[in-house]
Amino acid sequence: MKRILLLGGVTEALAIARTLGPQHVYSLAGVGRVPTDLRCEVRVGGYGGAEGLAHYMGEQGIDLLLDATHPYAAQISQNAARAAALSDVPCWALRRPAWTPQAGDDWREVADWAELVEALKPFQRPLFTLGREPLEHLDEIPEQQFWTLRALDVYPGNERCDVIGARGPFRIEEERTLFEQRRIDVLISKNSGSSATEPKLEVARERGVPVLILKRPVLPQVDREFWTATQLLEALHRL
Repeated sequence: MKRILLLGGVTEALAIARTLGPQHVYSLAGVGRVPTDLRCEVRVGGYGGAEGLAHYMGEQGIDLLLDATHPYAAQISQNAARAAALSDVPCWALRRPAWTPQAGDDWREVADWAELVEALKPFQRPLFTLGREPLEHLDEIPEQQFWTLRALDVYPGNERCDVIGARGPFRIEEERTLFEQRRIDVLISKNSGSSATEPKLEVARERGVPVLILKRPVLPQVDREFWTATQLLEALHRL
């Protein structure tokens, strides 16, 4: 098999990494826990942009680049596509399908933080599931609001914000309890498409809670796209 560089970032990336032998590289940005039970090499940290990634691939003799980063990691995906072109190396991408609204959903798409803040004005008890980004705005919380933030790890909040450190998959019973105990009246989410975090949308639907959805970024074209890890692994086996 070709020498593979796998750029991780979503849950499916670890499943792919578990199939790779010692000649391959699993690359992580450094956020979250680093797996220690893999046969492949694990690399943590950045590359210095597309040119740095291209240089690394040339040095390491990489024959195939797999982009399995988060759908909102647009800059990394842009760098990956450009580095592959600079290196004349094929780039495959795992592009997890987005969620779609169902009957009873009240979804309101927002393009950026400014639109989100404007859309939040009528609400008092928002639940943020955007990762760490809201932490940069804790001093901007309106007096009438109390924020609940859920991220991978616990971070300091303030008198109008609690930060919960939790990792999916989340059970629907847990999400129901969270919404009820914290009196959540609006959910803020990225459209990650992950089944591990989808129960929050089910609870919002049950309770008639609006959902502010951060619009997905446009990702670059690559040589091949896959919707699931299974599809990608089947293609790898055919190599």
